[in-house]
This record gives sequence, structure tokens and C-alpha cells, in this order.
Amino acid sequence: MRSLLATLFLSAVLASAAEVTVPSRGFGRLADGREARLFTLDNGRGLVAEITDFGGIIVRLLVPDRTGRQADVVLGVDSAAEFEAKAAGFNSVIGRYTNRIAGGRFSLDGQTYQLETNSNSGGVPVHLHGGRLGFNRRLWTATPTTREGLPAVRLRLTSPDGDQGYPGTLQVEVLYSVTADGGLRLDYAATTDRPTPLNLTNHAYFNLKGEGEGEILDHELTLHAARYTPVTPAQIPTGELAPVAGTPFDFTRPRRIGERIAGDHPQLAIGRGYDHNFVLDHRGAEPGLAAVVREPASGRVLEVLTTEPGVQLFTANHFAGRLTGKSGRPYPRFAGFCLETQHFPDSPNQPGFPSTILRPGETFRSTTVFRFSAR
Repeated sequence: MRSLLATLFLSAVLASAAEVTVPSRGFGRLADGREARLFTLDNGRGLVAEITDFGGIIVRLLVPDRTGRQADVVLGVDSAAEFEAKAAGFNSVIGRYTNRIAGGRFSLDGQTYQLETNSNSGGVPVHLHGGRLGFNRRLWTATPTTREGLPAVRLRLTSPDGDQGYPGTLQVEVLYSVTADGGLRLDYAATTDRPTPLNLTNHAYFNLKGEGEGEILDHELTLHAARYTPVTPAQIPTGELAPVAGTPFDFTRPRRIGERIAGDHPQLAIGRGYDHNFVLDHRGAEPGLAAVVREPASGRVLEVLTTEPGVQLFTANHFAGRLTGKSGRPYPRFAGFCLETQHFPDSPNQPGFPSTILRPGETFRSTTVFRFSAR
């Protein structure tokens, strides 16, 4: 009897798994001739995510409003070739190190490493988002799968020793999955054969009104962060964990993103808007609530949950209508916002910040959930 029950249970599990499909199709060719693929994850309740193996980019993210009408809430373009040529940072996996490392230089275990400097923030060379050929510009190995009975896609990448100047061969995995409660979940894992800094994120640009629907300044933001990390004119953290109270960085209760963005605060002048790391109040092994964003007209709500200690708020300050998106409309300044869950910028050079060093024998793990609803 026990054997029969086990057989019936296994048959039911296999039948359930067989019902879950992850459709895929070609997404165009890259400059070197390789073909990218696009995978569709549908939770069956109105949330549909399209993920490509080029850069782990979230190409589309369809989310219903309070009337049930779906809209694509991430910015971007229509093919892998366009992302590669014009928008490789959009909605992609960033690594090995998201954000900035001062001078592209750090010391580890008595040895100094020089990374590629691919940005000049404030006229000072910095290493930004993993370098010119960061993880956002790689073709990952993709495997359709499931998580908790819903569609998922697993992306894998090997970053060799010396990649962009980093030590150690790194094995990286990102699992994208949809959840029954309206979430797109990202589970990161990595191992290394030599000590190396590691800081992974997804650089998604959101507009909860819909892609191409103008500015996001009317979106209401709550950030569960009582402190932030002020930056120098080169946008490198000073090392201070400054209180947000009494400043335009105080989103501890809901405020419009644009409410104080045009003020005369010197930190806002550096990046021409928000481009700062916030120190999250929550710390724990399970994803905690980091941010809530509500768009009043559509009623769409985004909750960001993460195991990371920080989140970078970026408000597309440099957009100037030069890039035309999927809608056929150009993206103006403030066309989207990013909430990049992360460890803090320049942590390898900031002993007071949480460590980002991964060592042999350890497994890096991190989870972020973008959860949507409407009210």
C-alpha cells in the first residue's frame, strides 16, 4: 500500500510539473552572430514576465491595474541587438560589482587589484557596474524550470579569473520565477575559487503608469531606511551613514518621488536627482520589505523585498529623450525609477560597510522579490 501511495504521489507531482510550460522564442542576434532567446513566465493571475538570456534582462513585465488592465511596467527596447547597442544596462543582471568602486582599485589579502575604469563620475575615473563587459553584456546559459509549481528560468554564467580585472573564477546563477501572489522573484547564487568582491543586482527601470507613459515624479515612495550613504562629487560614498530625517532623502513615510527632487540639497545636485544608496532597516536571512511604490492613477503598487542591506534609488536623471522605447516614444528625464537591491557602493574600500568579499568554500546567496498589486 505504501509503495502504491508513493507511486501515485510521484505521478501527481510529475503530472503537475508537466502542466507548467516556459515558452521561448528567438530574440534576435547579437553583434557576434549568437542568437539570444526570450522566455515567458506567466503566473496565471495577470503577471507575465519575459526574460532574455542576454544579460538576464527583464524585457517585459505585464502587471494589471485596479481595473485589471495589463501594462508593461519596465522600460526597454524590442530586441537583443537593440539592448546590446543602446540599452545594455536596462533591467539586466549587474556584476561582478554593481555600482561604483573608487578608481577601480581595491586591496584584498595584501594584494592590490586594478579594475577597468569605465566611468568618470565627477571627473574621477571609477569602475561602474562590473566594467565595460559586465554581466549585463554576456549571453548566459538558460534552462527553463519551475519553482513552487510555477514557471521559472535558471541562468548560469562562468566569469573567468581576471575578468575585468577581478580575481578568481566565479560561477554565478540567477533563478527568475513568478509567484502566486504577483511577484517576480530573483534568487542569486555564486561560488569562487579565489577571494573576490561580489555585489549583484538587477538594474530594472520601472514606470508603474506603463512603459513610455512619461515621468515617474508623481509615484509615491516609501523606503524602510532611516539612513543613507552620502557621496562625493565622484559619486563615491564618503563612508558616513547619515540620517535621512530632515532631508529630501526621508521616504520613511509615503512621499512623491518628485516632491523635493528639485531642491537645493547639495547631494541632489551631484547626480541631478536621486542616485543614492539607502541603508535598509531590515536585516535577516529572509527577504524583508525594503520599499513600496504606488502610482495613484493606475493604482499599481510595487513592493520590493530583499535580503540585501541596501537599495540604490535612481531616477533616470540623465535621460534626455535620446532613446526611444518599446512604445515608440522617447524617454524623457525621470522616465523611470530604479530600486537596485545591493551591498553598498565602494565597499571593498570602506571598512565600515558590510563586507562584499566572497571566499572559496562559501556560497553567496541573495534574494529580491518585486511584488505587484493594485488598489
